[in-house]
Amino acid sequence: MTSNILWEPKNKEQTQLYQFMTSVDCSTYNELYQWSVNHPAQFWEKIWTDNDVIHSQPYHQVVDDPTRMPGATWFDGARLNFAENMLRYRDDNIALSFKGEQQDVESYTTQELYDAVSKVAKTFRQIGLEQGDCVAGVVANSPETIITMLATLSIGAIWSSCSPDFGIEGILSRFSQIKPKLIVTVDAYYYKGQSVDVAQKVKTIVSQLPSVKNTVVISYAGKGIDSFCDADRLIDLSSILETSDVPALKFEQLPFDHPIYILYSSGTTGVPKCIVHGAGGTLLQHLKELKLHCDLKRQDTLFYFTTCGWMMWNWMVSGLAVGATVVLFDGNPFYPTVNALWQWVDDSG
Repeated sequence: MTSNILWEPKNKEQTQLYQFMTSVDCSTYNELYQWSVNHPAQFWEKIWTDNDVIHSQPYHQVVDDPTRMPGATWFDGARLNFAENMLRYRDDNIALSFKGEQQDVESYTTQELYDAVSKVAKTFRQIGLEQGDCVAGVVANSPETIITMLATLSIGAIWSSCSPDFGIEGILSRFSQIKPKLIVTVDAYYYKGQSVDVAQKVKTIVSQLPSVKNTVVISYAGKGIDSFCDADRLIDLSSILETSDVPALKFEQLPFDHPIYILYSSGTTGVPKCIVHGAGGTLLQHLKELKLHCDLKRQDTLFYFTTCGWMMWNWMVSGLAVGATVVLFDGNPFYPTVNALWQWVDDSG
């Protein structure tokens, strides 16, 4: 076994990980790792303070008993909102840059994203969405999906999503467990240059979910609510986003462990099992990974090839909390050529 170093970062002293390491008097990564294991309260408190987590009430203590797993209580007393931390920047920097198979490039500045979330959150409140309700998405990896997700979390409701190419049983095996009050869906999606309609699929799913009160339709393929024909209780997302009035956006202040996401196991050993992720833990873990491990900064661009049915989508979206530009792609990565995805990587920087 060779001991030769295969790769070493240039200017490592300028990385956020190096700066974090030296700020706690560690001279090597192994020392930092061991310090984080031996002093978990100090480690996670520094992640909190270094990232200036937006909160309305401070915590009483970082953790009551770190040796209890599960069962430890973290950042007891703190109140915050996950979406507020995602939307901390409001200027002309690009927050989202999107390209789909058949769509032109679309982008949102941080201010435009904030305004769009404000509009959708107002409508969600008007139709009765409340703290603790579940919103289920059958959605493409597009800006509209992130907008509806952040609007959901701003209210204190919980987000869960599947990719629109999932089958009916695959979606029902997940969403029937969480009893969603609201469904967000695309009208269709693209794959290998073809438009695949999902309206009938979603209508069948909604008919078997008595908890659903409304269906929000994202006009992803230009068909919109017309593709749902005789379905009732439909809301056209485009009409919400096109309004000129931008209402005030209220972020409900919630406990550190208030649930934000429900993800699922693969379903290979039975019905997919719900995995609930809390606001504070998800925020701190993602900030740690994005800043220390990826060295992501505000001037950077982040891309990960994923659908909305995979946890990497949730991870990628947290790049907004850093202020980086999050790049989205939806469709077949090899269409129309095997270089299509790499071309988008080049084009988006």
